[in-house]
Amino acid sequence: MTAILLRGRTLTFRRRPQDQHDLAACRYEEDGGLLIRDGRIAAAGSHGEVAAQAGAEVGRIDHRPHLIIPGMIDAHAHFPQMQVIASHGAELLDWLETYTFPEETKFSEPAHCRRIARLFLDEMIRHGTTTVAVYCSVHKASVEAFFGEAHARDMLTIAGKVMMDRNAPGALRDTPQSAYDDTRTLIAEWHGKGRQLYAVTPRFAITSSPEQLEMAGALMRAFPDLHMQTHLSENAAEIALAQELFPSARDYADIYDRFGLLGGKALFGHCIHLSEREADALAESGSVAVFCPTSNLFLGSGLFDYQRYGRRAKKLRIATATDVGGGTSYSMLRTMDEGYKVIALNGEKLDPLASFWQITRGNAEALSIVDRAGTLEPGSDADITVLDSGATQAMRLRMETVTRLAEELFVLQTLGDDRAVAEVYVAGRPAKSTLDA
Repeated sequence: MTAILLRGRTLTFRRRPQDQHDLAACRYEEDGGLLIRDGRIAAAGSHGEVAAQAGAEVGRIDHRPHLIIPGMIDAHAHFPQMQVIASHGAELLDWLETYTFPEETKFSEPAHCRRIARLFLDEMIRHGTTTVAVYCSVHKASVEAFFGEAHARDMLTIAGKVMMDRNAPGALRDTPQSAYDDTRTLIAEWHGKGRQLYAVTPRFAITSSPEQLEMAGALMRAFPDLHMQTHLSENAAEIALAQELFPSARDYADIYDRFGLLGGKALFGHCIHLSEREADALAESGSVAVFCPTSNLFLGSGLFDYQRYGRRAKKLRIATATDVGGGTSYSMLRTMDEGYKVIALNGEKLDPLASFWQITRGNAEALSIVDRAGTLEPGSDADITVLDSGATQAMRLRMETVTRLAEELFVLQTLGDDRAVAEVYVAGRPAKSTLDA
């Protein structure tokens, strides 16, 4: 049995904060301790209390004065798009044709899949993200490479093979039957292996025929514990084309509903331009709208109405995500910085406590994994991020005037990046400091 005691300022959330003064929503210890045994948190609280439980033989790591939080969670990313991030001058459909599809053809090569999977997960760890929901490519080998790399690191990930049988280059098209067969094989091989979870992944309605979406629905009926991930209502041209391809559907969300793809583990990327009927349908089904601010700004897609969706009578469940490579950063800190600006453009402000709730417990709740990730509660997997609020000169200077926890969190969110991530633990083992070892 392996055990380690971490010491530092610990922060975890019990629920979503009502505002930046709602410290009752979180558990903060100025001198905190986390006892980790066999990859899980065995005890949490004040350092004195936890150290007394630990015993003299337990190894100790002192992270003071840094802030220890649950590992950050990214609810939507495309690992095959690492080499198209920061590509110039396109909106969504042009982006796919010009950059994404040509790049994804490279993933027919297993060696390329393995290399990019390794580098992608390196970036997640470097930026403090310990769990990510990922779109692989249409190629079965891309999923095998991604899960293989994540499993070797003992990371909790959610991923799936993209299903895509039309409106894409021939080299990237599967068929309804081959997508179904490949997905069933991958589920059998990877779902529940170690910490890996499978997501049925039709890219979006534009690239899946009715027959393929029916196969996706059949998979969800056969395996109701799986996640489902796709895209919805990101861009005006996308919405128009989707409705043209499915003329009998009431709206874009109704396309997915007709094939049984809404539900408590359904993750819909973007959801910027939802009608009230669509928002009601997602809310009533428990589906999740995934806010991808850096991507939405970079591709000029629109402004996600985060506050309205969370405040309406039928509240939407919301997650946040980088959406690399349409998104422009691997960092959930940078993501929430841009999210703050999107929300400000909609006339409101997101408080810092809510931001950090969102990228930890909030995203864990949205992904239905809060029993395993997103908190520092005893029994949770020991996925942990250590943040340094004085990582850069600009941050140190600003921190000279900070007097409250919420202010410090806002400094981390606004000025922080991978340099502010001092260490990352995955299943209780140091991960960032060993990247280049």
